[in-house]
Amino acid sequence: MSDALTTEDLEFLGRPLHGFLTVAAATQPPQPRPVWFEATAEGTVQLFTAPDSLKVRRLRRDPRASIVVAAPADERERWVSVAGRTTVESDGAHDLAARLAARYWDLDDPARAADLAAILAEDQVRVVLHPDSVRRFAY
Repeated sequence: MSDALTTEDLEFLGRPLHGFLTVAAATQPPQPRPVWFEATAEGTVQLFTAPDSLKVRRLRRDPRASIVVAAPADERERWVSVAGRTTVESDGAHDLAARLAARYWDLDDPARAADLAAILAEDQVRVVLHPDSVRRFAY
């Protein structure tokens, strides 16, 4: 365990894998949700979402969150878990959405290009996870 992402972590997290985000929810049980994400060179993890989404409403009450990213089942076991406090940023969400769409989708597909256009037409915020702890495992 450490409090920072390593070069190897950043390489792994740079792949088009889904992360499972869990936000603090007081008395509610944890309810992880799959998300697109980006690990930054500064060592944070960021994602975009609607400003009125349940995750943002919960993060405004309690900024603690975690994300777990695992290798696909056909690879050797590997995962990275990042936990810490979040900030909700009003800038950069559309740029992030465009970068992530290009990473996760084939934007030459007209349906996917239309999906991205719909995302970019809506208000979005950027959620930034600032690591307090990073755990990892790899065979």
